[in-house]
Amino acid sequence: MAFSMNGGGFGSRRRGAHSLSEINVTPFVDVVLVLLIIFMLTAHVMESGIEVDVPAVRPTKTRAQDLPVITVSKTGEYTIAGSPVNINQVRETVLAKYPKAKAVYLRADKDAIWDVVAQMTAELGAAGFQVNMVTQPLESRSSGSR
Repeated sequence: MAFSMNGGGFGSRRRGAHSLSEINVTPFVDVVLVLLIIFMLTAHVMESGIEVDVPAVRPTKTRAQDLPVITVSKTGEYTIAGSPVNINQVRETVLAKYPKAKAVYLRADKDAIWDVVAQMTAELGAAGFQVNMVTQPLESRSSGSR
């Protein structure tokens, strides 16, 4: 009986069998596609959904400038120095009372409708004024003073 060293011939049990030298990439491709889908679904969340912890600042001891203060009430009414003003005439009213004003303070009630505040901000910006928003430190708000 003759034996063959290369696996062929008479009496060979491995007819047509050869060693597997190829890597099966199907599981690798599956994992990569799953990771790609996860990344695509979470990419937009990373842009807008990240919470930012803004550093706290200590209050400054400087005095506020003598600028016109425009107040927006809870009901959406605009006033300058206690007198009502029309949004369409805000530029003329501010310049009549404060001729050299380049900026204004905008003080809005926390329960005011945002649309009303945004319209006044846009109108003041279009009139050429720098708009400074008036806020309160958290300490004074918790003590009840407004």
